[in-house]
Amino acid sequence: MRKSKIPTIIGLFLLVLGLTAGVLLVRNQNIFRLGAAAEFAPKDVRISNITDSSLTISWITDKETSGFVKWGKSATSLDKTELDELKDQGFTHLLTLRGLTPQTTYFFKINSGGEDFDNNGIAWQVTNGATLEIPSKTNLVSGSVLTSTGGPAKNTLLYLTVGGGSLLSTITSENGSWVIPFSQARAQDLSSYIVIDEKNTLIEISVNAGPAGVASAQIYPQSARPVPSIILGDTHDFKNLSPSEVSGIPKASIGLPDTATPSSKFEVEEKTATPSAKTVTLESIDEGEIITSTKPEFFGEGPSGTTITITVESEPISTSVKVPSTGNWNWSPSQGLSEGAHKITISWRDASGILRTLSRTFIVQAAEGPAFESTPSASPTATPKTSPTPSPTATASPTATATTTAAPVPDSGSLTPTILLSIMGVGVLAFALLVWKKSEI
Repeated sequence: MRKSKIPTIIGLFLLVLGLTAGVLLVRNQNIFRLGAAAEFAPKDVRISNITDSSLTISWITDKETSGFVKWGKSATSLDKTELDELKDQGFTHLLTLRGLTPQTTYFFKINSGGEDFDNNGIAWQVTNGATLEIPSKTNLVSGSVLTSTGGPAKNTLLYLTVGGGSLLSTITSENGSWVIPFSQARAQDLSSYIVIDEKNTLIEISVNAGPAGVASAQIYPQSARPVPSIILGDTHDFKNLSPSEVSGIPKASIGLPDTATPSSKFEVEEKTATPSAKTVTLESIDEGEIITSTKPEFFGEGPSGTTITITVESEPISTSVKVPSTGNWNWSPSQGLSEGAHKITISWRDASGILRTLSRTFIVQAAEGPAFESTPSASPTATPKTSPTPSPTATASPTATATTTAAPVPDSGSLTPTILLSIMGVGVLAFALLVWKKSEI
């Protein structure tokens, strides 16, 4: 019986077709890879909070991911790594480089989703500022960011400039709140601090929550304590708001009713105890002070034997301390406080049984100072912006490089598409070869 044959020309055609299809299928994994890289590419890369010893880098991505920065003093030797401060994967990313040398140029690349990205083929670069004397007065601006539905916009990047100075930044907390010390905002050239006029120096705020939207606001310092809620998707003009009260230590006053008369025979003995023996004080920190220790020592005076309750919010930590016979109390948290804004509240009952409270807000900066130290002389993490070399406020156009990285944080890629495509390609090649062989019989 005569066996059927496939013409040689058709066999060769199928072989070439199979070879082409196999190559395309195997190489198609690169197309998928480029598509994934675009989703993880860092956008709106900004450099802010530039001081003599630190600076902040932030960016957003189209897809939730984690990332880190490789940096160093040479574009060819990025030997240091700084991880994203947000532990979970997200659309917004922020980290701070610390321990920098004043007036030194640094280079960096961003690793996002397991890929290295640079600024159009070259590493980003920035020069930090000179060492300046810390201002004696600390000014804070605070507020909150809300979604369009009224919920808290957590992990939202917030940028702020004062009087056209360098860029400051922070990221909102779980409840959408934020705080920035702006008294150390530097000029664009980073050589001096901005002179702030409470009534006339304009504060400009921009917010970026990634896919959740953006927002902006303008306000004067005298009305910015706190800034009214900023809603994503809106542009706010708060310049006409009346001055707000400056936050400070709560004050108590005691007065007689309007009906009180001398006949009430209310008398106060002139020989009374000293003020320090009558009330509890907190002398270790001032309102809004920036401290450099994660375990600061809080101390003050109070009536001997008085039990005071100490609460540190944002952790939270709560404990009780009894004032010793010396009249001087002190306390330090057993666990380190996280960087950022905190509030300490001290409560006690006075000799009349009335509950008294005393509160102070403070900011923990980089934990570079020794423990048990509270001082306003630390260099805050929130300060000016980029040098003229990069353009921090402009959106950078990152491109993927061919560098292979051993990423400690980003998720590794999936091999499933590659394996499937490779099997399909090999299968097509095998089928074409089989048909060609059969045509030779």
